[in-house]
Amino acid sequence: MTIQEFKNKALAILKEKSPSPSLDIEVLLSYILGYTKTQILLNRNQEIPENKIEWLNQAVNKRSQGLPVAYITGHKEFYGYDFYVSPAVLIPKPDTEILVERAIEIIIEKMDNRPNSILTVCDMCCGSACIGLSVIKNLIEEYNIPEEKLPKFTFVDISLPALEIALKNAEKLNLPSERLRFIQSNLFDLIPWDFDIILTNPPYIPAKMVDELLMDNRNEPRLALDGDVKLNGEPSDSDDGLEIIRNLIPQAKEHLCHYGNILMESGEYNAQKAAKIAENLAFKTKIHKDLEGQPRLIEIW
Repeated sequence: MTIQEFKNKALAILKEKSPSPSLDIEVLLSYILGYTKTQILLNRNQEIPENKIEWLNQAVNKRSQGLPVAYITGHKEFYGYDFYVSPAVLIPKPDTEILVERAIEIIIEKMDNRPNSILTVCDMCCGSACIGLSVIKNLIEEYNIPEEKLPKFTFVDISLPALEIALKNAEKLNLPSERLRFIQSNLFDLIPWDFDIILTNPPYIPAKMVDELLMDNRNEPRLALDGDVKLNGEPSDSDDGLEIIRNLIPQAKEHLCHYGNILMESGEYNAQKAAKIAENLAFKTKIHKDLEGQPRLIEIW
């Protein structure tokens, strides 16, 4: 079977099953063949090796059942870097890149103001660690920060499988292990340190909305989505997606250095309420909009 024949066959299967069937097929072909989009087009009459056809057929079947392409390939690009992903972690979303951009700006400003200090950064509810790892990778590549001047990053998640993915990503990006530590903890329960900057993309989706999202077999972890969960893991009485954030912000305040900053992603439907939680604790806040102009990033100081 040629590349073009496979594309035609796969498109017939996925056109009613995926919102982006052509893109899905190109990503799968690119992954298994090692081709760019242009190479796929130029080699459309090339025969696909039999062992790779088998993988592609299985991949299309999984995609037709709702499994995201990133989980099928085990990879997802975020902020220009390639990350390992699995159903143990959320798939990184482009809207979260604004959190990375703002974190880098704040870190550079603090480093300029405190040239003799080593900053401390926490990536809370880190999942794949795409946020914190993208920040430190960018500081190295774009700002040429020497290793001994880099901030020290602590990555925290309640899920051990998520932390294992995070550690794999740190190794994949070839980041200095002396600047990184990975801790399994329920929010700040087992964290004894204070931080100059706390970055977090916590679960913030209302429970009923999570139920609807997971009906399509996307296999993303409910643990990383459902914001209506108490600290003991039991469902809360709220249905606004903010129960975890109601616990997270006060705990973060107790672990924030003087003149520290918190950058937190939230849903466009509850960003104002999340910011109000912080304001009730005497914080100042600013809400940044995402790529679609929706409230997304809450800056807290």
